[in-house]
Amino acid sequence: MIGNWVVGITGASGAIYGVRLCQVLLEQGHDVHLIITEAGWRVLHDELDWQVSKRKEMLTEHFGGYPGQTHFHPIADIGASVASGSFRTRGMVVIPCSMGTLSGIARAASDNLLERTADVMLKEGRSLILVPRETPLHAIHLENMLTLSRMGVRILPAMPAFYNRPKSLEEMVDFLVGKVLDSMGIEHSLYRRWGENDEHTQP
Repeated sequence: MIGNWVVGITGASGAIYGVRLCQVLLEQGHDVHLIITEAGWRVLHDELDWQVSKRKEMLTEHFGGYPGQTHFHPIADIGASVASGSFRTRGMVVIPCSMGTLSGIARAASDNLLERTADVMLKEGRSLILVPRETPLHAIHLENMLTLSRMGVRILPAMPAFYNRPKSLEEMVDFLVGKVLDSMGIEHSLYRRWGENDEHTQP
């Protein structure tokens, strides 16, 4: 079912995961409401060479020309549509999710639009998926994730898999994004599932 999805990109390493998820959603005709933290912009520059001084141009270059539409919401715009429970969305994914953002969501801090929107997902009982990318993890990280998991938040760490024998970085990214899409209930063909066209037998 086509609909509105919120995607948050934070300052954790792995910005390519968020970019790729947005592109796949847009390819399928979903509308993406995109929120990027200031640290997220920094990582987009450091990891993907985005010219963050030309934010509008970067968004058009990477997310334009798809069937779905991108709606960009500045992180400080606490009055944006997605900050209200009356605005209908199918859910939200924060990918990658920094430990700082995860902590803010767990405390219902709502210090910025991303945290406020995640809080809306929780209070409205909508799908909220967090893709943390940090290692190692200390006790507070784990306790925050447990708190959110008990509230029904899906915690999907950015962990690669190798049973599908990836041959490129792109295939490894697509595997993780595919796992996120599975949790969103969205069909895709980004990776080969175990047992599909596989000459190997499960041990």
